[in-house]
Amino acid sequence: MPNIHRDARRENRVPLELRAYLLGGARGREVESTFTEDVSEGGARVMTARRWRPEDRLTFVSGTGEFRSKARVAYCQALPGEGFAIGVEFLEPHERWFVQSATSSTLR
Repeated sequence: MPNIHRDARRENRVPLELRAYLLGGARGREVESTFTEDVSEGGARVMTARRWRPEDRLTFVSGTGEFRSKARVAYCQALPGEGFAIGVEFLEPHERWFVQSATSSTLR
C-alpha cells in the first residue's frame, strides 16, 4: 500500500493561512473553526484543538463555504504548547481547489 502522506508531500505546497471548518469528530456532529497552515491541490495542513487519529474521516469546508470535501486525516502532530496540526487529504471535493504557484496562489 503506498504511503499517502509521503505522496502528498510531492505536491506543490503553498504556505497559506485560510479560515476553515472541520466537521466530524468522535460523535460526528462536532464543528471546529480553524485555519490552514499550508495548502496543496490534494489537501492541507490544518491547525486543530483536538487530537485526531490517522485515518479519521471528516468534512473540510473552506471559510467562504465555496469548497467542501470529505477528507481523511493523514497524520496528527502535537504542537509545542497546546494544539495539533493535522494533514488532511481531500477525498471527494465538490468544487475545485487548486494552487497555481507559491508566488501567485489561487484557490477556487
